[in-house]
This record gives sequence, structure tokens and C-alpha cells, in this order.
Amino acid sequence: MDETSDYTLEIQISTRYLDEESAPEDDRYVFAYTIRIRNLGRLPAQLLSRHWVITDANGRIEEVRGDGVVGEQPRIEPGEQFTYTSGAILATAVGTMQGSYDMIGDDGTHFDAPIPPFTLSMPRTLH
Repeated sequence: MDETSDYTLEIQISTRYLDEESAPEDDRYVFAYTIRIRNLGRLPAQLLSRHWVITDANGRIEEVRGDGVVGEQPRIEPGEQFTYTSGAILATAVGTMQGSYDMIGDDGTHFDAPIPPFTLSMPRTLH
């Protein structure tokens, strides 16, 4: 049985800098990110937990683990998607995030869905 066709998730990310919540003079840079998880597989899957690795421009790494996302543990049917928005606060104007979601299929199969690395950047910081 081809497990990848049973459980295939597409993860798309968009980010934005929240100028009104940031205070660069205090090394506080606030970002929002919106993630869309689309189930391209043949079977439903539920998101149980998340693991983030957040790195700022100083090389400081913070790991975050927790149940679900934004208070939910969504079950995503084949062909459907789940979208949510959350945020991160960095001490630098640029940073990166990456991680994974711990998922479980209806048949009890556990699998990790990797979240590809993405950049958080204050406007006009990167060229």
C-alpha cells in the first residue's frame, strides 16, 4: 500500500509584519503567519500537535510544542483544507520558522507533516 498517497498534505504559508504591535526600539518585532493545510491524500487526517523551531537573526533558537493549532485539532477530509492565522514575536527584524505537525489518520497511522522553512521579515529589511 502506498502510504504517501493515503496521507499527503500540502502546506502553504503567508506572513506579514505587524507594525502597530511591534516596537523596534525595544527589540520587539511581531509577525503574523497564515497557514493553509490541504489534504491531497485519500484518507482523512487529524492534526494532533505542532512543533516549531523559530530562529532569529542573532541565531537564538526557540522550540515550541503544543496540542493542535489555535486551540483546535482539525480533522481534514480528502480534498478539504484548514486555514489558520497565528503569530510570533522576535527580538530581530528577520527570522525563520519551520517545524512539523503530528498527524493521525482514521486508520490509526501516525505521521509527521513537515512545515517548510519560511522567513519572517520586517519590510525593507531583505533585498
